Amino acid sequence: MSGGTRIKDIHSVSDPETSLEKNSGMDAGKYQEKGNDTHISLYKESLAIHRQLGGVLEVASKIHLRTIHDLSVAYTPGVAEPCRKISEDPELAYLYTLKRNTIAVVTDGSAVLGLGNIGPHAALPVMEGKAIIFKEFAGIDAFPICLDTQETEEVIKAVKYLAPAFGGINLEDISAPRCFEIESRLREELELPVMHDDQHGTAIVVFAGLINALKIVNKELNELKIVISGLGAAGVAIFRFLVRAGANPAKILTCDSKGLVYQGRKDGMNSVKEEIARLTNPGKLKGGLEKAFPGADLFIGVSVGGIVTEDMVRSMAKDAIIMAMANPIPEIMPDAAKRAGARIIATGRSDFPNQLNNCLSFPGVFKGALSTCARKITPEMEMAAAHALADVVKVSELSEDYIIPHPLDRRVVPAVAKAVADASLESCVAREIDEYKA
Repeated sequence: MSGGTRIKDIHSVSDPETSLEKNSGMDAGKYQEKGNDTHISLYKESLAIHRQLGGVLEVASKIHLRTIHDLSVAYTPGVAEPCRKISEDPELAYLYTLKRNTIAVVTDGSAVLGLGNIGPHAALPVMEGKAIIFKEFAGIDAFPICLDTQETEEVIKAVKYLAPAFGGINLEDISAPRCFEIESRLREELELPVMHDDQHGTAIVVFAGLINALKIVNKELNELKIVISGLGAAGVAIFRFLVRAGANPAKILTCDSKGLVYQGRKDGMNSVKEEIARLTNPGKLKGGLEKAFPGADLFIGVSVGGIVTEDMVRSMAKDAIIMAMANPIPEIMPDAAKRAGARIIATGRSDFPNQLNNCLSFPGVFKGALSTCARKITPEMEMAAAHALADVVKVSELSEDYIIPHPLDRRVVPAVAKAVADASLESCVAREIDEYKA
């Protein structure tokens, strides 16, 4: 690198493993003290780690090749026998290969984090990070697939071509509204679990948090007046999930960058927003986000930071719930929301209580689906995941600052995976592998 801070000034490159372990905390503190900006510190440390290690993901062998016999068993000529078995019955790939425990993490780089359309090469570090979350939290092998196309049909075709090697497909950071068709088509055309995490992973975590928040404020889902800001992948999926769970769509107001969505609006609409407009806002309320707040019980933000004011929160109903998930700056900061009278506040940030983090959902969802060699991820499996996640927080533990487990809570994946596996069996999408052919 040329110019600016050199990587070796952040971490020594002589011994990556020991220097990272020894210095990372100290360096984080140093940069926070100097710039008083945690994110700047994390950016520098992440850049150093990725440079030193050449990314954060590697492929490891399950057996050692110490002798010619080892090589002959793992590769030719021995490998011909599992090949013959699978040729007779392709589903035996679930017994003889990595397929049963391997996920493809697929992106086209069109909507990466908060960075936008940065392309497949720049998306690779995020997909690597997703893969190691799968491995660390759920023991699932995952591999990043970054496609150099943003044509909907080409993405669908590429994933279908790759599918034989994988037990499931995790779609990631694909822009709306294309992501809806891509996921829908792949779910229909593949007999594999397919989930767009930005949609369903987010919706599962939001609903799990809401389940517990409602226990505290003593309100019912079907009675809530709800405001959703942002109608990208996450906002649309959250809306659909809430309605499926029992929320009254006539009591939901949605807002995008053009203002409130209503039937007959012309500006900035698409087929998905038209669908939402037909179900919501029966009074055809128009205007900006502030028009939606009076009397609202719940605000869900998956949009941009700083767009909600204290006055807007003050206009909400008593015991209001705020889920402000824009990152790194929420739609309203927790202290401001609390000052304005909100009862429960959740964000997407780790430095505030009630972090709504997707890693609470997708490792367990896929672990449960893979454990039954599921052909699909069904709405019943997603709903089971949300309830299992909520139940990790015991009633005796619930508080305004603890409605959702911590992202590193090791109870989460087993609980979610079991619920999803049970639901896959009940939904009749689990595979029965004929072991007599093995």
